[in-house]
This record gives sequence, structure tokens and C-alpha cells, in this order.
Amino acid sequence: MTTTAPKARTPLAPARIPGAEAAGRPYRDPWLLAAGFFVIYATLSVTRYLRHENQSWDLGIFEQVVRSYAHLRAPVSDLKGPDFPILGDHFSPVTALIAPFYRVFPSPVTLLIVQAALFALAVVPVTRACALLLGRARGAALGIAYGLSWGVQRAVDFDFHEICFAVPLIAFALEAVLRERWRAALLWALPLLLVKEDLGLTAAAIAVVVALRARHRSPGTVAPALAVAAGCAVACALIISFLIPAFNAGGDYDYWTKLGEDDGGGGPLALLAPLGEGTGEKFRTLLWVLVPTTGLLALRSPLLVVLLPTLGWRFVSQEPHYWGTDWHYSAVLMPVVTLALADALARSRHSSRPWLRRYAHHLPAAALACAAALCTALPVATLTSADTYRPGPVARAGDRVLAAVPDGAEVASNVRPIAHLTGRCRVFWIGDTGGVTPEYIAYFDPAHTEVSLLRYATERFPEARYRVVAEEAGYWVLRRA
Repeated sequence: MTTTAPKARTPLAPARIPGAEAAGRPYRDPWLLAAGFFVIYATLSVTRYLRHENQSWDLGIFEQVVRSYAHLRAPVSDLKGPDFPILGDHFSPVTALIAPFYRVFPSPVTLLIVQAALFALAVVPVTRACALLLGRARGAALGIAYGLSWGVQRAVDFDFHEICFAVPLIAFALEAVLRERWRAALLWALPLLLVKEDLGLTAAAIAVVVALRARHRSPGTVAPALAVAAGCAVACALIISFLIPAFNAGGDYDYWTKLGEDDGGGGPLALLAPLGEGTGEKFRTLLWVLVPTTGLLALRSPLLVVLLPTLGWRFVSQEPHYWGTDWHYSAVLMPVVTLALADALARSRHSSRPWLRRYAHHLPAAALACAAALCTALPVATLTSADTYRPGPVARAGDRVLAAVPDGAEVASNVRPIAHLTGRCRVFWIGDTGGVTPEYIAYFDPAHTEVSLLRYATERFPEARYRVVAEEAGYWVLRRA
């Protein structure tokens, strides 16, 4: 009896439309999907801004930072404190890449458009890798499911955040892993160190996945990959322990306190604390990450290692906002679970278990159907409403009231007016202006009366007296007398 030696697996070739290779026409589906999702993401975020429905102060903070870069100044955000160096808060020098665009189009809308483009760009490597492993139709199905994923939609709906740079970097890195292009995978992962300090551990996890995948097919890659993993972990530690504190006026990393107890105890030892409080919410988040996106089949792929750093710091934190599915925190997980699913599906096609082969065969369509069904309760559903595309009476009133603040003025503000002033004024967070007594106060709260708001202004700034200069539909502008 003779046996046939198994054929060595070769790196995956670039996908082509059947019959089109001779004509030289490339496989365009990923780029067409990316273009479509760019329109969706940009529409969601820009219309929200025009409706004055900002959810936090982050868009204002990042506009102040990018504005500093655009004018070749040190990156500061007065919303974090007067002349606060933003690199003492989070290490995100990558945002300087937006500065040339902002210099030409000085508006917070520029940041939202850039974010939409970056999130949409990640659709390309995700769709392309899925098509390479599963075929064009199933690849497109998973690409669409990824583009509609709840984590990405929540991030688009959350104004702006620097993690928009991380999402395509992770997607391109993991595509390179699946194509067995080990060096490219490591090179795509390394810039994560410049996006946000915790993403150094994500880069290290990608390097560990490279080592795991390459150990049989390219043993010489294992040692360099592990060296990159160690280097990224060390770089992450140095950034958090030395670089950020060097820029921070308090000489510390402020977010250690979020890993400690309510009395403010923090530091690296807080990472050893048990998950404790919020375990139910954390478990629900984990199910949201794995069930509707992958039907749990992604657990068969080692790519899920890349989830661990982000889920780890979120779940050991004492900050409840990190535990759930809201805001932008899960966006970096979406390309990981989608590509892990594609990897697991490719592995399951030749399983000896018939039920697993049948389950894998139907899962891409099921993932797409699940993503589409969830959209009815996610931000993209608002695109079907005519009110989405026209600012309502409150937004129009806000524009009229905020016009009473002159360009270049010093303003203390709460959330809603912030991003509509940071491009032309020096804006402080009204909760803590760092000792600055502003010339103007911009405020949104329909529950306030003139008497109650003037009383609040006196409490916040007892050394000054203010008078109302504009008011409508809950928007207020006060000027120092």
C-alpha cells in the first residue's frame, strides 16, 4: 500500500474575478463595499453633528489637538485643562496625520470624514481575506456583515476617536496573517503603538499569532515574531510608565485610577484585581462580541488571541463605561472576530463531523442576516428617517444662539455646544476650567431658567458676574459683565 504525502500549503493568491484574469481586471468587490460604507458612515456622523446631537466632549478635544498640529504648535487641549498637553493623557501622535486636511478644511466635520474613511477602509482587507478563504460570494457576505457590525456602528455614532486608525491597521495585519505574509503582518501591527498606548499589547498579540501560524510553515519567522511581541509589550510599558507621565503635569498616568478602587488606588498592581463588579455585564459583552458576529465558530481560530488585550483592560477596569457595548470601545474587536470566523470556516470545511461542515456552510449567510436584523436597533436604522437629514428646530436655535460668541473668545461650555465652538474659540470644560474665568459661557440645558443658570454661573465663577446675551430652545450664552 502506498501513501501520498500531503501537499504543502501555499500562500493564498490575490483574488480575481473568474475569467477576468486574462483581461487584467482586478477583483473590485472590496473597494466597492468600502465606498458604500464610507457614504453610510460619513452620513451617520455628519448628520448627527449638524443636528447638534454630540454625545461627549471627545470631538472637541480632538479638534483642539488637530488644530494645534495644523498650525505647527504643540498638541494641547484646553478642554482637558488650560494648555493641557494631550500626549500626557493618551499617546496618540497618529492624529497629526489629519492636520494637513484640517488646515485646508478647518472644521470638526473634517475629523468625522477622516474617521468614516478609515472605518470604511478596513472593509477592504476584511472582505478580501474572507473572499480568498471562502470564495467571492461568502467573502462579500462577511464583508457586509463586518461593515454593519454593531461595534463599528457604535463607534461611528460616537463622534470621533483615535481608534479609527487602529481598525484598518488591525484588519490589514490579520489579512496578511491569513495570506501567510508574516513580515507584512508585523509591519501593519507596529504603527498601533502610535495610535493609543494600550494598543501596543494588541500589536504584541498580533505578533504572537504570527509566531503561532508560522511555526510549521516558516520556522525562521517564529523568533523574529516573538521578538516583535516582546518589543511591543516593552514599548507599551515604557509609554505608560515614562513617556505619558513626562508630558503629564501631575507626572503620572491618570488612567491607573480607573483600574484601582474608588479611593483612587491604582497602578500596575491593579491589573491583578479580579473581574468582580459588573461580571454579568462583562459576560453579556463577551457574548455580543462572539455570538451574533461569529456564531461562536470563531473560537476555533487562534486569531482570537488578538481580542485578549482590549477585553482584558476593559474588564479589569473599575470604570463601568468600559464594560458594555456602547460607545467606541468594541470597534477594534470587529475585524478580529470577522477574520477569525473566516479562518474557522476555512478550517471547518474539511471537518470529519458532518454537522460542523453543514453549520460552517450556512454561517456566512446567517452572520449577514444577523447583522442586518440587528441594524433595526442600531444607528444605521436612522438613515431611513427623513428627520436624519435636516437639522431640527433645536439645532437651528443652537446655531443662532452660539453665533453670539465671537471668534477667538474664551468660552466655558458643557457637552452640546463644544464641537460647534472649538474651531473658532478657546473652549474649556465648564466643570473644570483650571482656574480660568472665561469671558463667555455656552450651555445647553432646557431645564434651566435664566435665574437658575445665572446662579450656577456664580457658583462656578464666584469672582465674576454674567448676563444672558442669547437664549433659545435650551441653548444659553452668557457674557461676563
